[in-house]
Amino acid sequence: MAKEKITVVGAGNVGATTAHIAATRRLGQIVLLDIVEGLAEGKALDMAEASGLYGSEQRVVGTTDWAAADGSDVVIVTSGVPRKPGMSRDDLLATNANIVKSVSEQIAKHCPNAFVIVVCNPLDAMVHVVAKTTGFPSQRILGMAGALDSARFRYFLACELDVCVDDIQCVLMGGHGDDMVPLPRFTSISGVPIAQFLREAKIAELVERTRKGGIEVVNLMGTSAYYAPAAGAVKMAEAILRDTRGIFSCSACCRDEYGVGGYFVGVPAVLGRQGVERVIELDLDDTEKREFAESLAHVQELVAAVDRIL
Repeated sequence: MAKEKITVVGAGNVGATTAHIAATRRLGQIVLLDIVEGLAEGKALDMAEASGLYGSEQRVVGTTDWAAADGSDVVIVTSGVPRKPGMSRDDLLATNANIVKSVSEQIAKHCPNAFVIVVCNPLDAMVHVVAKTTGFPSQRILGMAGALDSARFRYFLACELDVCVDDIQCVLMGGHGDDMVPLPRFTSISGVPIAQFLREAKIAELVERTRKGGIEVVNLMGTSAYYAPAAGAVKMAEAILRDTRGIFSCSACCRDEYGVGGYFVGVPAVLGRQGVERVIELDLDDTEKREFAESLAHVQELVAAVDRIL
């Protein structure tokens, strides 16, 4: 059994699914933590009772006690209010900022050496809250957004072209919102650019669907997605714990890179045992640079609003 320890904060749809996927991946001891008495305990017990059916021997503990998280290697923050129909991610700013600040204080106290993966919205601003509150080195703090958005884009492309989704590679940049920046020029199928398969108008249509992928799910079922976000968070945790040095689109701290100047924003990055090992700088064209700058400006506005709140 792996010795690593992962704490998932929040036992709602995203958190419980994250804990379940992490357990099936045998990533280590899983702690599922929530403020609601009995919620995390019940879901953890349910997962544990199923472990013999899907071949996992990983221990899952549900609790309201932060002491159970002591010494965690990775903390995945899913706590916060999910979106409802008609809401943007930005509408969650004040409520989730205070929740994430409180969670971050506990992380700093109980898990001082942990890597922190943030899942709640508005994503890039919440990563900023974690960094500001914990004071952890920036390479140990990152946000799960681009991994999810990339997965959506890849799925839409795979459906359109009737190909294996595993053969599709893509990059998304910018903030996790409607102004995210999918990059068709850096998207390929087994190394062949997608421009060889699809016309520009169809690519633009799939890019727009990707940007609205979150609200599409919200409108269908009345709340935020959770299977795909959870899978993205676990994949990133696995890259860190197993030192895979995989390349992910994720919210990472950029200083000189792309001229960002110290903000957390979506970029391609190598993840490994040190967390964010490095940010990959792409040679963007003028249109891509403009779209990224517009998305970054939105992230900067949200960060400024958070700083006024906190």
